[in-house]
Amino acid sequence: MTRRRQIYEGKAKILYEGPEPGTLIQYFKDDATAFNAQKKGTINGKGVLNNRISEHIFTLLGTIGVPTHFIRRLNMREQLIRQVEIIPIEVVVRNVAAGSIVKRLGIEEGTQLPRTIIEYYYKDDALGDPMVADEHIACFGWASQEEMHDIADMAIRVNDFMCGLFAGIGIRLVDFKLEFGRFFDNDYSRVILADEISPDGCRLWDMTTGEKLDKDRFRQDLGGEVEAYQEIARRLGLLPEGENMVLDLDKHRKSKGK
Repeated sequence: MTRRRQIYEGKAKILYEGPEPGTLIQYFKDDATAFNAQKKGTINGKGVLNNRISEHIFTLLGTIGVPTHFIRRLNMREQLIRQVEIIPIEVVVRNVAAGSIVKRLGIEEGTQLPRTIIEYYYKDDALGDPMVADEHIACFGWASQEEMHDIADMAIRVNDFMCGLFAGIGIRLVDFKLEFGRFFDNDYSRVILADEISPDGCRLWDMTTGEKLDKDRFRQDLGGEVEAYQEIARRLGLLPEGENMVLDLDKHRKSKGK
């Protein structure tokens, strides 16, 4: 595919102009960041795995009626998506205490929360993505009340579906991050799920051993990041048991200049 004009580059992905109006090409990088990019590194092959995992989950969510920006996967690192206006709010859904909530509230990591919690964070790297309340979102016009109702409803639907999906393969869905965008159809807009869903933005623990199979392995210097991501792909049926060809196939693609 001919390389198109770059629209945006983030910490984990690059967006390029799409082949048709209203579309973009989303490229998954191997770059890894943590603690608001204070820690940086590379996880070789991460982009290939995240592209495949996110495609799988977004496709399944589409079958249960969750509207998403995903159209189709193009190759090992790229997918075609609908162009949206990103709402500057990160939505974090928590089922089990981990990460920042442990520090903020003094809860022991791994504690099952009495109910699912939805938190909102303002997307601004310079400010460290501060936590905000509905009142802040309404006050500064980041999203309308109707849009926030749609976001909360979709977040719960996604959580219910993903909890079952991962429990079925022996994985505990601890928490995860979602992003949403406005999809415009003439003068009408609606909120749809955007960005990605992968081990980069989810905490995924083995139900039996408690082993962390997500980006916390990078954050906490545990090592074995690629192996953890590959284990998620295997359990989802995306990588045959014992198969370790993902990285080799990616190197082959690069060598051919595709």
